[in-house]
Amino acid sequence: MSLNFAAISPHPPIIVPEIGKGELSKVLPTVQAMKKLAATFREAEIETLIVISPHMLIYPDQFSIAGMKKLFGTFASFGAPDLMMEFANDLELAEIIDKKASAEGIKTLLYDNGGEFFELDHGIMVPLSYLTFEQESTFKVIPIAFANLSRARHFSFGQILGEVAKNYPGRVGIIASGDLSHRLNQGTKDEINAGQAFDQKITGDLKENKIQDILYYDEDFVEAAGECGYRSILILLGALEAMNPKIKILSYEGPFGVGYLVASYQLST
Repeated sequence: MSLNFAAISPHPPIIVPEIGKGELSKVLPTVQAMKKLAATFREAEIETLIVISPHMLIYPDQFSIAGMKKLFGTFASFGAPDLMMEFANDLELAEIIDKKASAEGIKTLLYDNGGEFFELDHGIMVPLSYLTFEQESTFKVIPIAFANLSRARHFSFGQILGEVAKNYPGRVGIIASGDLSHRLNQGTKDEINAGQAFDQKITGDLKENKIQDILYYDEDFVEAAGECGYRSILILLGALEAMNPKIKILSYEGPFGVGYLVASYQLST
C-alpha cells in the first residue's frame, strides 16, 4: 500500500492549548500549520502512524521500536495531568520492521520492559494532540527512536520503513518529530549564528529536495546548532526516497529561540 502520509512536526508542549494557554498567540503560525497538517492526516485515513521521537531512550548502536501492546502518556510534567493519551501499538508491523532491519544488517531493539504499557513522551504526544483533536483516534501508533549511528544508517533504516510500508496491507503514515536549532538566540555568538544558519539551510534544502546535501552536513555545524530533529528527518527522507515526494513547508518560526518547522509531503505512490 505504501506510505500515505508523511510529515515533519515540532514538539514544544507550549503549542498544546491546555498547556500554552495565553502564550499560544506567540506560536500562532505553528498552531495554524499543525491544524492544516491534522486536516491532511484525516484525509489520508491512516491506519498505522509511525512516529520517530528524539525523546525516547536512545541507544548508541540500535534503533528502538516500541514492542508493547498498549501505549500511554500524560502531560503531567507540563502542568496538565488530566491531559492523557492512549493508543494501541501495531505490533504486527513493528515486528516486520524489526525482522527486515535485522535481515539488512541494521540493529534494532523491539523494546518491551514487561510492564503494562509503553510510556509515550512529549515528542510523540505533541504531534498526536493535533492529529487526534476533536476526533476519535482509531489509528494505531508505532513509536521509534533514532540511534547514535551514522547518517547513512539512519537513511538506510528509513528505506526499510518505506519498503515495509509498501508491502503492508494497511494505510501507513510517518512523522519525523523534532525541533530544529535550540540556539537561535541563546549561547555564544558563534552558536547563535550556527543555529540560525542551520535552520535556514535545512529548511531551504528540504524545500529544494537536496537530500545529498542534508546527509552530508558538516558534523561541527550540526553540533553547534543544538538541534534535536535532524536524525528524525534523515529517517523520514530514507522512507520517502522511492516516492518522488513534494514537500510543502507549512510554517517555520523560532519565537522562543527554538526552531519549529511544520511540513507535509505530497506523495507519489
